[in-house]
Amino acid sequence: MGSLAFIAADERLLALDIQSLANQLVRLNISEPSRVLACVVAQSSLFEQIKARQYDDPHLIVLPEMVLRGSVEEVTIGADGVLRLQDRLCVPDVDGLRKKILEEAHSSQYSIHPGATKMYRDLR
Repeated sequence: MGSLAFIAADERLLALDIQSLANQLVRLNISEPSRVLACVVAQSSLFEQIKARQYDDPHLIVLPEMVLRGSVEEVTIGADGVLRLQDRLCVPDVDGLRKKILEEAHSSQYSIHPGATKMYRDLR
């Protein structure tokens, strides 16, 4: 984007708005001169918490060595460094992380759980 010093005064607010969008993970695509496409990238913070805490669980800490020795075929270490059991994340049992995941899946506004109370509350 460059320096705001080189932008005309009436364009600085627009430049600041664009920078604010970029800080909020909104990406702008201006490949065509008459159109602007805005994309928002969203990812649950739970994935980062799982990734950071996998090696704090005493049951999961032994798995990377077993994978490297080839004694476990179902468990893999992805390119992102995350342990997976048959392509599913290995969630550590530390700091109530499993409970957080279940609560988000059950109570989040974006979940599709058929609970009548939640449906009523969301519709209300």
